Amino acid sequence: MNEITPFNGDPQPPAPPSAGGQAQDMQASELPHSVEAEQQLLGAILTNNDVYDKVASIINSSHFYDPVHARIYEVAAARISKNALASPVTLKAFMEDDIGLKELGGPAYLAKLASASISAFAVRDYAQMIYDLAIRRELIALGHTIADKARRVDVASEPKEQIVEAEQQLYSLAEQGQTEQGFKSFLRAVTEAVNVTNEAYQRGGGMAGISTGLDDLDKQLGGLHPSDLLILAGRPSMGKTSLATNIAFNVAKAYKRGAKPDGTEGAIDGGVVGFFSLEMSAEQLAGRILAEASEISSHKIRQGDMTEEEFRRFVQAAKDLESCPLFIDDTPAIPISQLAARARRLKRTHGLDLLVIDYLQLCRGMAENRVNEIAEISMGMKAIAKELNIPVVALSQLSRQVESRDDKRPQLSDLRESGSIEQDADVVMFVFREEYYKEREKPGDHELDKMEEWKQAMERLHAKAEVIVGKQRHGPIGTVELSFEAQFTRFGNLAKAWQQPPEGY
Repeated sequence: MNEITPFNGDPQPPAPPSAGGQAQDMQASELPHSVEAEQQLLGAILTNNDVYDKVASIINSSHFYDPVHARIYEVAAARISKNALASPVTLKAFMEDDIGLKELGGPAYLAKLASASISAFAVRDYAQMIYDLAIRRELIALGHTIADKARRVDVASEPKEQIVEAEQQLYSLAEQGQTEQGFKSFLRAVTEAVNVTNEAYQRGGGMAGISTGLDDLDKQLGGLHPSDLLILAGRPSMGKTSLATNIAFNVAKAYKRGAKPDGTEGAIDGGVVGFFSLEMSAEQLAGRILAEASEISSHKIRQGDMTEEEFRRFVQAAKDLESCPLFIDDTPAIPISQLAARARRLKRTHGLDLLVIDYLQLCRGMAENRVNEIAEISMGMKAIAKELNIPVVALSQLSRQVESRDDKRPQLSDLRESGSIEQDADVVMFVFREEYYKEREKPGDHELDKMEEWKQAMERLHAKAEVIVGKQRHGPIGTVELSFEAQFTRFGNLAKAWQQPPEGY
């Protein structure tokens, strides 16, 4: 954008110091800016202080190109925030000795700003323009900084680290200026609530959220709701990764795109799934999904011990899943800030309807204390769910105190390392397989009575699992029974007694 000279031929304001390495040597004319827009905005504020509330959520003093304008805005904002008048007369006392203001004509320049202000109606447009130009300048500065670092060949600074650092800086820049945030009118909030309920009603009273593919779990949760953080917890070998993988696969497999009830384009069934696998590699996770889809034991797949017919089935399942919108990131020990940045990027590039994180304790935060770090991570995950308006399913480990109880069913107090997980979550679910514990209680062969009792218990518990909903903000708590096929690592809908076919059928 061409530079615009100040009023009445006043001298051009000095170029502000730049944040970038080489950017400080650039000519002022090379940096995008609009002095006139800044003058109009400041004039509107000095004429009518109520205008400040319209622009305060968009810009701050650092977004002004002219440092004198930045100081005028800063002083005016400080006074307005204290419910004091900000006008050319009141600001004169605070800026009389300002050297930059003297170069522009002194306190008389404040009066010129106020008198030349055209209209307060377009003030938000001016603010947005000033913000956009400031971001462009920051991008230019950041580009020079990245180029400078790349030119310096330093053993301590690996190219991969520079890429990650540059990406983080770009995303932190992208996070700024969320101008539509803030208070919503009750009318708008009610309208959104009615639209959600209408979607559920149109589905025949089914769900407002995304289906997990597991009927009884859907009935308990009402589906996976946007902006919810769902914690899926369990002790090792309970199958929490298997359940999360099953849900992710079911959602991705059911994906259909089309026109939504509000008129926008998006997922009308299922959804695009992002899966952060911090514990298993992408290949291992894909192997689990293929085992479920092809109905071939995951152990056989790992060993390559398959018949020709099984191998053909395996290859066919792989072909069928090629177009499945399931994206896996297996970066270990990823910081929560980088996880959020990658989720945003996936949403922009491919869309994102569900995010799964396996598992919470393997993420990293900035806090030194472990409890505070876990709190930071759980808060970050809830923030991702709200910002991207998607359900986030995060897996979590449970403490060992479960093993010391007679009843091994987990409770909210068993969540490991921090009470903030329970606090931040909208839903807390526990995966529990009693069969796993009963199997380890097998009596000796000489204890015939106990052995018979144990066999009956194992028969009753075989291939069954429970999902215990220990907390739910929007609905009841309770237990959902599912089937579990260990060889395929697959959870499914459990047939009820009345659904079983009659004997001999």
